[in-house]
Amino acid sequence: MAPKKKVGKKGKVSKAPAVVDALSPQEMSKEQLEKHVVRLREELDREREERNYFQLERDKIHTFWEITRRQLEEKRAELRNKDREMEEAEERHQVEIKVYKQKVKHLLYEHQENLTELKAEGTLSMKRAQKDHWAQEMELRKDMRSLKVELKEQELANEVVVKNMRLKQEEEITQLCNDFERQVKEIEAKYTKKMQVLRDELDLRRKTEIHEVEERKNSQISELMRNHEKAFSDIKNYYNDITLKNLALISLLKEQMEEMKKRENHLEKEKADVLLQNKQLKEPLQQAQEQVSELQKKLAHYDKDKEALTNTKARLKVTQKELKDLQWEHEVLEQRFSKVQVERDELYQKFTKAINEVQQKTGFKNLLLERKLKGLLSVLEKKEVELSEVFAASSLDPGALSLVSHKLEDVLNSKNTTIKDLQLQLARVCKAHNDMLQTFEAKLTAFGIPLDNLGFKPLASPVLGQALGQGPAGLVAVPT
Repeated sequence: MAPKKKVGKKGKVSKAPAVVDALSPQEMSKEQLEKHVVRLREELDREREERNYFQLERDKIHTFWEITRRQLEEKRAELRNKDREMEEAEERHQVEIKVYKQKVKHLLYEHQENLTELKAEGTLSMKRAQKDHWAQEMELRKDMRSLKVELKEQELANEVVVKNMRLKQEEEITQLCNDFERQVKEIEAKYTKKMQVLRDELDLRRKTEIHEVEERKNSQISELMRNHEKAFSDIKNYYNDITLKNLALISLLKEQMEEMKKRENHLEKEKADVLLQNKQLKEPLQQAQEQVSELQKKLAHYDKDKEALTNTKARLKVTQKELKDLQWEHEVLEQRFSKVQVERDELYQKFTKAINEVQQKTGFKNLLLERKLKGLLSVLEKKEVELSEVFAASSLDPGALSLVSHKLEDVLNSKNTTIKDLQLQLARVCKAHNDMLQTFEAKLTAFGIPLDNLGFKPLASPVLGQALGQGPAGLVAVPT
């Protein structure tokens, strides 16, 4: 939908004088007039579309208004019908209240008789419950005495077992200490032999390498000496030949001298190469010396390793002591765990017995109360019928009727309060039973016992017409 503000602006633009580029239609050229006509046609089409759109909107609003008017009339008619129904229901309700007041007045006497009967039955049930409680208490005391005797016997047996276990553990520990000392001595002898063998091997290797280096050095020196002697003999022979030969061969000798210089240079180069080789041979000699120093360092490390071995022996003794302490604590914890398991099983058996007894008692009480309630309801209906017949047969004064009705109302109120109190007590008992079931399930889950292993399903006792809260058993709300 286009907003009304924009439509208003377009209307103002359409009502403005037809001026294009500040010119009147008489002053425009042909092309400007054609453009102006095109613009006017576009505005005309736009205005037509807006007019059609607003007509459709007007029709929609009119139809909506008609529909809402009809709906309003229908709702007003329904409201009038509901008012009439409410008035009729109020009249019927007043009539029913009067009838029920009359019925309640007739039930007061019977309710008092039932109350006396219930009190007598309550006193009898309390006496029976006290007798049962005393009998259960005596049985539990007998069980406690027998359990104490069994506990003392178990403690004596456990002490004997602990003494035997301690003796066995001490024997095993002495045997282990002897084994460890023997193993340490064997390891020391083994590694001393290995160290001696390594020393001998390294000494032999070093001596052989040094001997090989000296032999190579002597061979190279002898070769150099031979080469120098040969060169010297050649030079000597050459100069002897020069003195014997003619002066005509001086030029040739000069040339030979140059050749000899070249050869001498070559020999010097060879000498430099031999010196380089000698230097290169010095490096492996230094490496061998370094290896000797490393072996000496290793010998020093051997002493350190020996000290570390003594330290590890001391630590081993400390850890053995700690192991003894931990084993002792482990045995103590196992004994405690066995005791806790026995206590858990006993508590579980007692708890299951208590739950079964409470379920039986509460179920029996609920059945009795339901039967009594059904009997009272049937008696109430009979009395109402009889009361209505009595009122129909007898024509009493309105004052007497009002007094009787007031008395009946007072008695009914007192009976209703007692009924509510009884319902509250019943709700508290059911809530306590349900709380006990919840705590039992929580304890079972805490001890790791699944609920399927019970062999029966715990029965929660709901109260009819009441929703019990999540508070403690003593805090049960009055049902509304």
